[in-house]
Amino acid sequence: MSTETAKKPSVLFVCVHNAGRSQMAAAFLTTLSEGAVEVRSAGSQPADKVNPAAVEAMSEIGIDMSAEIPKVLTTEAVRESDVVITMGCGDECPYFPGKRYEDWVLEDPAGQGVEAVRPIRDEIKARIENLLTELLPARHVDAR
Repeated sequence: MSTETAKKPSVLFVCVHNAGRSQMAAAFLTTLSEGAVEVRSAGSQPADKVNPAAVEAMSEIGIDMSAEIPKVLTTEAVRESDVVITMGCGDECPYFPGKRYEDWVLEDPAGQGVEAVRPIRDEIKARIENLLTELLPARHVDAR
């Protein structure tokens, strides 16, 4: 049993519509970290609903995103996150000194079928696994 009192690392995924890439990334990080990371996602111009092809692609590998809804990006969400990962929102993402920023260049799954979304999903999973080894190194000591 851990007696660690340090706060959980927190990650915010941001893309324009918060309907595909950022939702898949958040779902992967939530699932793979088993609750050890605080996860948020948002969009600078949120869509009405999550991309059905992204929901289907994730359900194929056992992750249910069907209840997720796109959320608007707030300054508070950025302020409360340790790591901010942007996915094509460019200058619309607020910047705070002292935060770790990464920009993941990923194809936009908007308007594409599940066949086109699968490789994007797999690329996001690989990036999330790498991010986890950085955020939670103690859990991945045997992976080094």
